[in-house]
Amino acid sequence: MSLSSSQRNALRVIIQEQLLHVKGEITHLEEKTQPIAPDCSLGRLTRFEAMGEQQVYEHALDVARRRYHRLEYALRKVDSESFGICSECDEPISYERLKLLPESTVCIACANEGRR
Repeated sequence: MSLSSSQRNALRVIIQEQLLHVKGEITHLEEKTQPIAPDCSLGRLTRFEAMGEQQVYEHALDVARRRYHRLEYALRKVDSESFGICSECDEPISYERLKLLPESTVCIACANEGRR
C-alpha cells in the first residue's frame, strides 16, 4: 500500500521536528567535543578521563550528524514514489515504522534479516 497524501504530510512534519531535535543535539555535542586546554583545571577528573569522555561525545556527534543527513534526505524524498519503499525487497515500509524512523530505507523484515 502506497502512502497517502495525509500520511506524507504527517511524515514531513515528523521529519522537520526530528531535524530540529537532532540539530540541537549536534550543537550540544559540538560544545562537549571542544579541545581540552592543557592548563585547564579539571577538578576530580583527570585529563585522561576527560579525553576518554570526549571520545564518547565525538562518537555520539558522528552518529547524530549521520542521522541528520539521513533525515534531510528523507525530507527531500518524502513526495517521491520511492519514499516508503524498501530498498531491499521493494515492498512498502509500514507507516508505523516511518513515523518512528522516517529515515528508514528498509522494511522491518529486511532489517531483521540483518541486511541493514
